[in-house]
Amino acid sequence: MQYRHLGKWGVQISTVGLGSWLTFGLHVDDDVAAECVKVAFDSGVNWFDTANAYANGQAEVVFGKILKDYPRESFVLATKVWAPMGPGVNDRGLSAKHIREQCHASLRRLQTDYIDIYQCHRPDPGTPVEETIRVMEDLAREGKILYWGCSEWPASLMQEAYDTAYRIGARPLASNQPRYSLLWRNPEPEVFPTTQKLGMGNVVFSPLAHGVLTGKYLPGQAPPPDSRGADEAKNKIMTDLYLKDANLRRVQKLGKLAEKLGITTAQLALAWCLKHPAVTSVIGGVTKVSQWRDNIAAADIELPDDIYRKCCDLFPLPETLAP
Repeated sequence: MQYRHLGKWGVQISTVGLGSWLTFGLHVDDDVAAECVKVAFDSGVNWFDTANAYANGQAEVVFGKILKDYPRESFVLATKVWAPMGPGVNDRGLSAKHIREQCHASLRRLQTDYIDIYQCHRPDPGTPVEETIRVMEDLAREGKILYWGCSEWPASLMQEAYDTAYRIGARPLASNQPRYSLLWRNPEPEVFPTTQKLGMGNVVFSPLAHGVLTGKYLPGQAPPPDSRGADEAKNKIMTDLYLKDANLRRVQKLGKLAEKLGITTAQLALAWCLKHPAVTSVIGGVTKVSQWRDNIAAADIELPDDIYRKCCDLFPLPETLAP
């Protein structure tokens, strides 16, 4: 297992982390979740990603039940705040009130005394960024969180947050969690350069584009019956963004490159993400232990430069993003 610093900060996390979006507490049995966590520890994976909104808090509950049996110092735990968690007008967003209340709720569900990385799930245009920074600083001083970060914030907002934190003497963002894969290279032009300048680490989600980059979906054919693509309750995002025949044909070519290296298509897609110098770690969201083992193996793949370039050529930046 490889480990990298979270940007310029001292904490080190494994280059593959275990996520829980659309899986734990929802579509994955608790015993499978426990086995995935055990495999993670056995393989050297040391960080876990969740959010208060995943399965309406149940993903945190599942992680809490499992992780309480492991030494707290042996893992890095990340969760998020922003999404609606109730019917009230203050049950959402990044206000000081909502963040403080949800931090305490997450701590209870996770059965822990502190959160290592507390992330703003999305931007909140209705709350001044200074308010968000001040409550994050308060929580850090109280020992409730260690680092804070964001997910899917634009580069301009991250820069504003950094400048504001510097002005008021508060700790700045340490992490960013963007969507990133061969089929979604959008962070490259602006987000990654900004995070590198600010010393932030990027822990990227959907590195396999909801499974499209595994190669199991074939052009002109219906999705396998036991796959996410065949489940209308889970496939809307992947259908809207990725599940197109043109993409699937390119994924088949990606598989040929993977064969030359003696690895799986999924492992090549993950290793490609980890090749970018701005990326600290990729988040694996799995429903089967076998998938998780395959993902973990990507951490030790040293992707040759020529294969990396061929992957970039096969999945180029959209013209609207290209410099």
